[in-house]
Amino acid sequence: MDQKRVLQIALEQTAVDYGCRPEDLLRGEPMVTLSAPHEGARAYLPLPLTCSIVSYGDNVVAQASGPLMDEVLGFLRRYPPEHCFETPNLYVLNALLATCDQRICFMGEYFLPELSRLTPLPCPYPTRLLTPEEFAPLYLPAWSNALCEKRKERDVLAIGAYDGDTLVGLAGASADCETMYQIGIDVLPAYRRRGIASALTSRLALAILELGKVPFYCAAWSNIRSVRNALRSGFSPAWAEASSRSVAFIHQFNNR
Repeated sequence: MDQKRVLQIALEQTAVDYGCRPEDLLRGEPMVTLSAPHEGARAYLPLPLTCSIVSYGDNVVAQASGPLMDEVLGFLRRYPPEHCFETPNLYVLNALLATCDQRICFMGEYFLPELSRLTPLPCPYPTRLLTPEEFAPLYLPAWSNALCEKRKERDVLAIGAYDGDTLVGLAGASADCETMYQIGIDVLPAYRRRGIASALTSRLALAILELGKVPFYCAAWSNIRSVRNALRSGFSPAWAEASSRSVAFIHQFNNR
């Protein structure tokens, strides 16, 4: 697999998620599709969505409910791609969503491996690849980023770092779709800033590539530690997304 193929696979998956063509994500003009369930979409997307926007840098593609399609397209045409994801312009989109009792909820930056920089980084502790049977007892709060209890069937591979018999860091791979596996990482607080996260992330990324799948990594822009880990581990920014949820969902999320 080469770098061009890595990007193409990501574009193809986003096209499935948004009901467009891969080339639509690279053209100069924004576009909006009618949000609907699509076979092969990422497993955690609750399609259809009232509104979700994505950008690989050249434009913004949105999927939206029928009543909002024209208004969302007007918003995308009003601002440069990068500003569609920033305040104060994002408040304009929020005002449109308010008519459907929705607000912008989830926002993230997504990273793909840069193959020329991806290498197994050194770890100060021994590491071990784990099968689903081996990490089955690890669905605990300490490892909630590496493993997802709600979608256990999607967790296909993990790698742990051990200080003696104590698991001190864990990276997990979730088969969120057929061609791409998402990496999550956790390190115990007392063991952070020792290179464990980047060692596990880089090694798991290489193991995913050996399976013929594309690893990807997601972080909030404000999660500086996570973004730094992505960059150290051999990943580079590839696309950004933001999506809405109901006001009731957001209220419940904030008070869980």
